[in-house]
Amino acid sequence: MSTVPDDPIADLLGVLALESSEARTTEDIFTGRSQPMPYGRVFGGQVLAQAVVAAGRTLPSERLPHSMHGYFLRPGDASRSITFSVDRIHDGRSFSTRRTQAFQDGVPIFSMIASFQDESPGLEHHVAMPSGVPDPEDLPDPDGSHPFSDRIFREQPLDVRHVNGALYADAVELSTTQSVWMRTRGELPDERSVHRAALAYMSDLTIQETILRAHGVAWTTPGLKVASLDHAMWWHRDGRADEWVLYVQEAPSARGGRGLATGRIYSRGGELLVSVAQEVMVRVPQS
Repeated sequence: MSTVPDDPIADLLGVLALESSEARTTEDIFTGRSQPMPYGRVFGGQVLAQAVVAAGRTLPSERLPHSMHGYFLRPGDASRSITFSVDRIHDGRSFSTRRTQAFQDGVPIFSMIASFQDESPGLEHHVAMPSGVPDPEDLPDPDGSHPFSDRIFREQPLDVRHVNGALYADAVELSTTQSVWMRTRGELPDERSVHRAALAYMSDLTIQETILRAHGVAWTTPGLKVASLDHAMWWHRDGRADEWVLYVQEAPSARGGRGLATGRIYSRGGELLVSVAQEVMVRVPQS
């Protein structure tokens, strides 16, 4: 049975503080624990954030992740530790590439390739943040609003506010888009790498809902099965995960038991911080 951490931010930082193995042959080895989860499965955002951290531990602190592409291979057991192996594929003058795999009991549960870059000057623009979005302070906190949301979000280190209404119990107006405000429930250290990992953690939360929303399906729909298949993200700019960010999401297609969801994460000031894409397995009982 899962337990709620007394300090969710300390718990998140503890999960991201991987232990390094002294023994290294051709790969770097790290070990991390999992957060307690209500259904006993490792949260996908946790393992991908840990994989990014593990890869970053093999590089100078100023060389930060700018992209990652990962596959969720098997469900992880939240009661067991996770081993991360990092393969140093390439190191160049400005860029480095790392392959990270996450294992439990010797079996891979997640596989990722990530690229890291030193800060460099260049062309700059970004798509503007949508206008007219309500402030997060004017939106309801999901804690206690429904037994499902209470069970999920009381164990999350994130404050989450749905702009378009939550999907916990009732289907809402059909739409292929939604926006969600997020931030951590407490202050994080100032290290840029910590905030990039925290944004990776955030990026796997709620993005699947765009596919459900497009079909009037709620999380509590009987027989619903949802699982993240893969995940890609691109960090464009530095941003603080402990300040409000707006996650603008869209579901351009669903077919064959799979749906595609995309997202853009903006700072409250309107800077585009991150772009995300994820394919999701979605199975709904046919009447």
